[in-house]
Amino acid sequence: MSTIDTNLQPAIDAARSRLDQHAYEMVQRHFHDSTGCPFWLEKKASFNFDPLTEVKNFDDLKKFPLFEDDWLRGGPVERWKMNDMQDQPTYVFETGGTTGVPKSRVVVNDFRDDYEIFSNTLPDQYFPKGGNWLMLGPSGPRRLRLAVEHMAQYRGGISFCIDLDPRWVVKLIKKGWMEHLMEYKKHCIDQAITILTANHNIKCMFATPKLIESLCEGLDARGMTMADTGITGIFSGGTEFTPQWTRFCVEELFGGPAEESGIFMTPTYGNTLMGLACSKPVTAAEKYKISYYAPQPRAVTEVVSFDDYNTPVGYGETGRVKLTTLTPEFFVPGFMERDEGEREMPFETYPWDGVSGVRPFHEIASGTTVGVY
Repeated sequence: MSTIDTNLQPAIDAARSRLDQHAYEMVQRHFHDSTGCPFWLEKKASFNFDPLTEVKNFDDLKKFPLFEDDWLRGGPVERWKMNDMQDQPTYVFETGGTTGVPKSRVVVNDFRDDYEIFSNTLPDQYFPKGGNWLMLGPSGPRRLRLAVEHMAQYRGGISFCIDLDPRWVVKLIKKGWMEHLMEYKKHCIDQAITILTANHNIKCMFATPKLIESLCEGLDARGMTMADTGITGIFSGGTEFTPQWTRFCVEELFGGPAEESGIFMTPTYGNTLMGLACSKPVTAAEKYKISYYAPQPRAVTEVVSFDDYNTPVGYGETGRVKLTTLTPEFFVPGFMERDEGEREMPFETYPWDGVSGVRPFHEIASGTTVGVY
């Protein structure tokens, strides 16, 4: 097994120190009566410890019970709003909801902060400042659409969006209405191509892997390629983002790596609860391996044992993805994602653990319908 470069150890230690301090500060904020939200202030009474005095660092977060999905289902959503942010304009973002009540997250600034941080990781050569964007992905009550729009504005551009309801896509799949599914996908791609061919100076795009492939097919049917649209930067995310698909996309759909095709694509891993994890640069030399690193200290992903969710697996070993979110307006200690993967070592840009090979958690994978993702 590979070992961590000793030259990297000071950066790893510094990042861990920042995480410990940040975890302490966020717990103080979320459990103090003047700042905390009603949900956590009420939940505090059920704990057998005092978060304000007994949580000193990140490891101490293990004192909390694992975060439960159902805590975010149903209302009133105001119970998640911080006491010192009550007078702030507030958004609500949903995740899930194909069946039953969706999970909801109230947000004041987090989506802007998360995407400004992510924006600063994008190469300006391919994501030019002032360039316009196409948001080819889920719309409606989802954070992603508004977040991409904010990032476009933050970078000096304008975001163009299409109508896309992923819940309807999942229902079509579950019903086996594949003809309807193909027509709905065509409807979405037609919207995108209409925008891309309307001379709007669109240089950047978000799309899921399946939609990138469908867009390239739709362009090909019109005698065009992705390069012909003028797009040079793409960020994408979703469960279909595998090394095999990435190789196919870069080599076959785009016509080669960025230095040849002029199109740069970066994978991301994220959701409404975490924000956005960046990827280590994906190269043919590493067989298009995709490794994600959470935006510490605002969010932390760990790859933990299937048998003990408080114990990380060894580097290169497989486990379930555990998320901790630590922002000034949202606290999630120990949320077990519906994903598994391999634990990856820190590296220079992100001196903390990462995760690769992300895929649906094997115990629930057979019941998971990924839809447009």
